[in-house]
Amino acid sequence: MKVRVTVMLKDGVLDPQGKAIGHALQTLGFDGVQDVRVGKIIELDLHGVKAEEAHAKAGEMARNLLANLVIEDYSVEVVG
Repeated sequence: MKVRVTVMLKDGVLDPQGKAIGHALQTLGFDGVQDVRVGKIIELDLHGVKAEEAHAKAGEMARNLLANLVIEDYSVEVVG
């Protein structure tokens, strides 16, 4: 079962990498970009589990290791 965990900085947490990318996009002529936030996607392939259990396990992994819950939020999606 494939699971995708998306980790993003919480609203209000400064994102210097996002700011740098936003500035670079404007410099390259991509007008209209108002804000850029950078995150990470972790794809997990969990064998021998059903979708509901895969979702729960991935959530536990995110809480314990994949996300820093002080400054990051996460979401879990079962993708197949």
